[in-house]
Amino acid sequence: MARLLFVGIDVATRLNRAQFVDDDEQPHGRLSFPNDATGASLIATHTKQLADKIGVSQVRFGLEATGFYGWHLAMYLCKAPELGNLQTSTYLFNPRTIHGFKRSYPDLPKTDWADAFAIAERLRFGRLPRPFALNERYLPLQRLTRHRAFLVKDLVRHKNYFLGYLFLKCNRVTQSGETPDPLGVSVSEVLTECYSVEDLARMPLGDLAQILIEKSHNRFPHPYEAARQLQVAATHSYRLPDVLKDPVNRILASTMQLMRQLVREIRATEQDIERQMRGLDCPLLSVPGIGPVLAAGIVAEIGDIHNFPDDDALAKFAGLTWRPHQTGDFDAEDQPLTRTGNTHLRYYLIESANLVRRYAPDYTAYYRRKYAEVTKHQHKRALVLTARKLVRLIHALLRTGQPYSGIREEVSPPDPPQVTLGQ
Repeated sequence: MARLLFVGIDVATRLNRAQFVDDDEQPHGRLSFPNDATGASLIATHTKQLADKIGVSQVRFGLEATGFYGWHLAMYLCKAPELGNLQTSTYLFNPRTIHGFKRSYPDLPKTDWADAFAIAERLRFGRLPRPFALNERYLPLQRLTRHRAFLVKDLVRHKNYFLGYLFLKCNRVTQSGETPDPLGVSVSEVLTECYSVEDLARMPLGDLAQILIEKSHNRFPHPYEAARQLQVAATHSYRLPDVLKDPVNRILASTMQLMRQLVREIRATEQDIERQMRGLDCPLLSVPGIGPVLAAGIVAEIGDIHNFPDDDALAKFAGLTWRPHQTGDFDAEDQPLTRTGNTHLRYYLIESANLVRRYAPDYTAYYRRKYAEVTKHQHKRALVLTARKLVRLIHALLRTGQPYSGIREEVSPPDPPQVTLGQ
């Protein structure tokens, strides 16, 4: 049986630290090297020399998936010429995995060297994730779809910030169902201009309706009714102190400009994603509700579908799993979502499920059934379970390459136990 050398690497911005351990639990020194191209060549050369010295033919590298800090190093180690004919594999661990594994070493200090040792021991322990592999086919899509997800989350944050300050200026406008959408173009422009609540309440109804018509370029439905609702909201809203009126208006106008810029950037990014998708024959586009952007987000994170033997493996990779909670004769009914795995894939799967359940009748029925089963977190729970059901279809489509109309699910997936979203 071939001997193994395990190399645990703690990645940092400037300096990386590596610990070397063999499969007999024997340490073989350590090495610090800069986090750049020269340092990557250094660790590869040192590993080759050490492997030849102790008679090892297989090497496993491990490091934590810490954003971009370890990406270049992992990519280099996959094809480093300095490693020669060694059989190598590189693994990226979720930092939570290493943190939990270190608890089995209660005397291990919190240092970079100790972290590198823990990674090497985790490699030696086995039960490893899929090795890191660079897939140049989907790499551009992955960068673009992750950037889009970042922009969307930033836009949501700005919307919540805007609505918070809008509550200060005219709180009744933010209360659900009582006024037109305060984030709509026409209404938001009226509210962010220097009209105080008192001005809106006193303005003639026809004048306010005319402003809405002009702001919307005569596309606002029922402008007089909208104007009346705005005046009622302004009449019953709290009044701001005079010293706060100008600062609040300035903050609202500034935030609105940032939101519009984010919307433009999201649209531009989506156009780039659609151009990238034109060269791919993706069967997910045949699923009702899944367009080029959502399909790109899914396939870019999955990569080669043959890395996943079944839909359970794919669901685990996305973090759409639930851990059983059982002890003695007690078996809990409520099981929280694990929320581990690829967060980007989980995001696009849930977004896709939210659209597919509107257009595909079998998913609509499944969503409604899960929604009706509980009285708390109905939408979130039903949506996540629908996403898990969608994983089965996605796995089948990508493995067979057939469009949605040519696929029939033989049986419905077994219903998971009653679950709640993890905090």
